[in-house]
Amino acid sequence: MIEWWAKGLIFENCACTLVCPGHMHFSQLCTHERCKGYWALRFDAGNFGGVPLGGLRAVIGFDTPQRMIDGNWIQSLIIDDSASPEQRQALETLLTGKAGGPWAKLASFVATQLPTELRPIEFVDEGATKRVTITDRLKAAVTQIRGRDKSKPVLFENIFNQIHAPTQVVALGDSVYDDGRIVFRHTETHGLFSDFDWQHR
Repeated sequence: MIEWWAKGLIFENCACTLVCPGHMHFSQLCTHERCKGYWALRFDAGNFGGVPLGGLRAVIGFDTPQRMIDGNWIQSLIIDDSASPEQRQALETLLTGKAGGPWAKLASFVATQLPTELRPIEFVDEGATKRVTITDRLKAAVTQIRGRDKSKPVLFENIFNQIHAPTQVVALGDSVYDDGRIVFRHTETHGLFSDFDWQHR
């Protein structure tokens, strides 16, 4: 098994009203019959068996049953086309769960992994708002919600989640996605972002 580690930004948006029950635990019923959404990933640093991961970007689209623990997920993976062949292989191996770590647990629920795509991915980090755009695939943003103290974000603290940090910023998201198999359009639905820190040794 390859040793690897990675740090960066992750944000998400799905069909659920705030907050997605499946985010708390996959045994909880999501808002709708199918939960559709995405995870957007910006790798700020990392190494996968000698392959550097810093500067890479990827988006994972998902379509799951209302109770996510039931499995039968459909999942897509888009990697930014600026990645080298070695980096593309590293990200695909990592994010489809073949290299252990947090994505191995999520992969156990995936019944259909769509072919990996290579496309330009544009990230914009405006602090309270995170944006991602993939031409002909995805246009999305999440923005932190307002709290009593408007100068601070609303946070989840000490939450166990396979891929997010223990502290996560609560947000609302808007997104449009269509890859021909997974299709959704969300307006002011569940969103989150955090700084991930993964490793597998």
